[in-house]
Amino acid sequence: MAQFFQMHPENPQARLISQAAQIIHSGGIVALPTDSSYALVCHLDDKDAVTRLRRIRGVDDKHHLTLLCRDLAEISQYAQVDNRQYRMLKAVTPGAYTIILEATREVPRRVSHPSRKTIGLRVPQHPIAQALLQELGQPLLGTTLILPGDEIAINDAETIRDRLEKQLDLIIDGGPCSLEPTTVVDLSGPEPVLLRTGRGAVSLFGF
Repeated sequence: MAQFFQMHPENPQARLISQAAQIIHSGGIVALPTDSSYALVCHLDDKDAVTRLRRIRGVDDKHHLTLLCRDLAEISQYAQVDNRQYRMLKAVTPGAYTIILEATREVPRRVSHPSRKTIGLRVPQHPIAQALLQELGQPLLGTTLILPGDEIAINDAETIRDRLEKQLDLIIDGGPCSLEPTTVVDLSGPEPVLLRTGRGAVSLFGF
């Protein structure tokens, strides 16, 4: 049965952020607000939690999960970033973008794309997500909270509780989020490739 934390969307309570971090460290699956839609997140290095997250989301190991990072410096630990890619990343982070890059050896094999060795990364702008990342001191592994059979993300914490209370360990209510997921751009090749149009503007990549 999921715990339910109501957090201030701009100034999240430090006590609740600390408790949320402890739940994640203990293998918990958490629903939290981001600057796009709500997301499901778990600890990067917890194999069982990653398996549970994929099961709840209804995706297999070919589906890119996303590393939620604190900043550009943290992205460079988990992805290979050249000067061209860095300039693009600097223009769109933090923000509602997921960027596909070639993964470094810091990324567990089970969370990178099995055939292409790539990983999706983003730097969320939402204060709750940022506070939790700062408390943890490392990225979270996450995915947009779109459930099997749904076409749009769930953007309301009470709806998440109604549908997933028995499958999650914590639901963070930070108020309603956007219904739009992130814009996804693949920068792992010679030219940017737009994979999904979402909340982030695509003009910054020349599309």
